[in-house]
Amino acid sequence: MKFAWIDIRSVPENQREAIVDAAVHARVDAIVDSDLATLATLPNTVKRVLVGGTAAETAGEGMLALLEVANDDEIGALAGRVRGGDQNLAALVNVVDDPTLTLACHSAVALPYTVVQFRDPTKIPLEIVIAAADPAPGSLICQANSLEDAQIIVDVLEKGSDGIILAPRNADDVFGLVQLLQAKTPSLALNKLTVESIEHCGLGDRVCIDTCTHFEEDEGMLVGSYAHGFVLCCSETHPLPYMPTRPFRINAGALHSYVLGQDNRTNYLSELKSGSAVLAVGADGRTRRIVVGRIKLESRPLLSITASSEEGVRTNLIVQDDWHVRVLGPGGSVLNVTELKPGDQVLGYVATDKRHVGWPVGEFCVEK
Repeated sequence: MKFAWIDIRSVPENQREAIVDAAVHARVDAIVDSDLATLATLPNTVKRVLVGGTAAETAGEGMLALLEVANDDEIGALAGRVRGGDQNLAALVNVVDDPTLTLACHSAVALPYTVVQFRDPTKIPLEIVIAAADPAPGSLICQANSLEDAQIIVDVLEKGSDGIILAPRNADDVFGLVQLLQAKTPSLALNKLTVESIEHCGLGDRVCIDTCTHFEEDEGMLVGSYAHGFVLCCSETHPLPYMPTRPFRINAGALHSYVLGQDNRTNYLSELKSGSAVLAVGADGRTRRIVVGRIKLESRPLLSITASSEEGVRTNLIVQDDWHVRVLGPGGSVLNVTELKPGDQVLGYVATDKRHVGWPVGEFCVEK
């Protein structure tokens, strides 16, 4: 789990109390300041980080001293104190060139906490430090200039730094950072659905979702006509006889269909566009957030697939009526939709929620 450090050194006096209260309430990992008296008033539920050249000598009991380092000798001295049992030491490295980038890498390997801040906006130096710190047990904390910057940092090298340090503008930034770092896509308990019927529907509009991500062979998206049930549509990672693979694509279904996204929210396929966030789902139920690069809506013959769960929940999926469109079955088996027949099993997801503008809601609603 990634963590947040809130830096209040530059926070205006009229905002400090609200931001500190928000940080404590949001259970951030640490509050950072150069004022010992302020940190001394904070509860022990939050790590207190004192910044300054004499922080190691003046920090109170249980506080973490954050010291700026300029060379390997200073890192070595701190590492020696850590080996001697003083775990309440952290290094701050300003990366402005190649030597200081190397210094940040050495610190990330040697010390329990390393805070890095970068002069230049490129994230290439951060990639290098993350890679260097990967096998080390310590924590790497990267300074973010904004919530938008923090979002980019947590995705660098698909790992991001262990923590983010941010000087917030207001209390909302504190809660926004915590929410951003807690964002995750939990695994889903997929269901085996039994096909009841297959019907040719005639011409209609179907949507292909072209993403900015390479799908795994057992990944797809959960799509369906009803809010309470979805079928796992297969990505085009598998070879086809008449066209190249498109491992970024899901031939998802008719434009009215729901696609399951983050936070148990759905979108109509017709709503998606470049930059939209969607959910990739594996045959084992694992999920990850991915980004839409393009939507292709075209008129094609359509096929209606009706299937039901063991509990009798009926689902429906309308897709392009063509052999190369596929869904996933148990174990990640790849099934051509035109070859499905009653009794076949496909993977899906059964939800109990009804929907209003994509959000789950406990209301009476019939879909059929």
